Amino acid sequence: MLAHLVLSSTQVGLLDPKASNADFPSSPPPMELKPLPDHLKYAYLDTEQQLPFIIVNNLHQEQEDKLLKVLRQHKKVIGWILSNLPGINPSIYMHRILMEEAAKPIRQQQRRMNPTILDVVKKEVTKLLTVGIIYPISDSQWVSLIQIQNSWRVCIDYRRFNQATRKDHFPFLFIDQVLEKLLGKSHYYFLDSFSGYMQIHITLEDQHQTTFTCPFGTFAYTHMPFGLCNSPSTFQRCMTSIFSDLL
Repeated sequence: MLAHLVLSSTQVGLLDPKASNADFPSSPPPMELKPLPDHLKYAYLDTEQQLPFIIVNNLHQEQEDKLLKVLRQHKKVIGWILSNLPGINPSIYMHRILMEEAAKPIRQQQRRMNPTILDVVKKEVTKLLTVGIIYPISDSQWVSLIQIQNSWRVCIDYRRFNQATRKDHFPFLFIDQVLEKLLGKSHYYFLDSFSGYMQIHITLEDQHQTTFTCPFGTFAYTHMPFGLCNSPSTFQRCMTSIFSDLL
């Protein structure tokens, strides 16, 4: 397991070259730790119990020390906050958007929002704009609406846009077959990709098609958002490429 945690030269090439030590947060971001099952515990990459991650609690001390050492060596490639996501190097992989030949652009008009939702949208747009995941745009032929889902999660309603998009039919893995490959293994680890879709850039010529409107302006994505019909296929293809030797 420990060998897999060390970045190989191939994996290092997948990181965005623009990411540097300066991108790592100068002070650890605040975290709200949730209760864990009895077989798990929190460990920390910082000596003052900051930058938490979860491990099983039955590791020998030597195993835990080795694991901590490896993770601390590479903690700058772990995304703790949105602004320090390394991202996938655009020269390695990007998201493309191909439209059906007969598709006609659709510009949707923004709708009224109540003050509570308006505040949620403003915070989300400001956050994404600050870190460069979205940018202002005024000349896109495609404009979709913003919407709020459960727990005040902001997303874009791309349903009409998706109807005009050529579908990507990249196959997904069968979970039972993946689990069969774990047979006989003694150590496991889980990688939870923080804002995983947004670590993949959108090709420059396709970004304008992700445009959405809200009371604070009209914006397009530079990184792949949730809601696009081919986002899952793009993410699966990217992960399959990165972890092909483990699948």
